[in-house]
Amino acid sequence: MTEPTAMPDDDLEIALLKLTFQATEPDLLIPILSKYVVMTRKEAECRNADLCVSFADPNRFVIIEKWESDDAARRHFDSPVMVEMAASCSGILTERPDIDLLQGLSAHDLN
Repeated sequence: MTEPTAMPDDDLEIALLKLTFQATEPDLLIPILSKYVVMTRKEAECRNADLCVSFADPNRFVIIEKWESDDAARRHFDSPVMVEMAASCSGILTERPDIDLLQGLSAHDLN
């Protein structure tokens, strides 16, 4: 019987970027955020990006991104993809997006 392969240590350093948007016009916001997610997934250090809508509030959208590192996520803030998305959201949000950069923790590290 072979031993299970250990997870690489770099998996423990995943950075999560959470962006929350409150829309005045969801039908206008959805295509903007959808394009942003597709383009973000193509960035070299992006592991994944997902677009979600709140069950409780259909005008609230959340994007959850996984990045190789917090530096990669921070560089993404100035990327053409992020800048284009931000400019496109002008006038269709009730407030500035809530942005949070989080450190991913693995459940097996919580002894």
